Amino acid sequence: MAKLNVYNMKKESVGTINLNDAVFNADYNEALIHQVVVAQGNNARQGTKSTLTRSEVNASKKKIYRQKGTGQARHDEKSAPQFDGGGVVFAPKPRDFSQKINKKMRDIAFASALSEKIRQNEVTILDKINFKDAKTKEASEFLKTFGFDKRTIIVTDGKDENVVRATSNIQKVSVADVMLLNVTEIVKNKNVVFTKSAIKKLEEAYV
Repeated sequence: MAKLNVYNMKKESVGTINLNDAVFNADYNEALIHQVVVAQGNNARQGTKSTLTRSEVNASKKKIYRQKGTGQARHDEKSAPQFDGGGVVFAPKPRDFSQKINKKMRDIAFASALSEKIRQNEVTILDKINFKDAKTKEASEFLKTFGFDKRTIIVTDGKDENVVRATSNIQKVSVADVMLLNVTEIVKNKNVVFTKSAIKKLEEAYV
């Protein structure tokens, strides 16, 4: 069973926490993590792009000029792709990009990605996180204290408006409710910061 230090906002150790091996000590499965990340990316696509093909353009079907004798290239009607306002070759149409990933695969990939973060020492646990005035300055000082200079996600137990407000102007920082955390967010962020209560809630949900 893994054991990590628990810190306060000043990076002072205030205790330790034992982590459940089922969630935080899983084998690294890169192929499955990649599969789930790709699926989640595709599931986020709207698939609403649509343009008109040659046959759908509302234009005269009459040949723009005779075939021969003009000294110009041979053309058909005005809806041809080479003309302004003409149809699009291989026009994109609305489609469903979604990919089905069953719950077991998603859970295994989640635990695998999170466990690898633990092994890489990229997970930090706080006893609690509190930006009293919800100011960007507070969040910036917190990041500087812990040396978080790359992409960081702060995972809280439920939605914390003060944390969201304090970090909203910092491009490299995001905030997530622990029950909405997914594999993609774990992988794309260098540092993953949990509150102690978020860890407990996560273990209750996945074990």
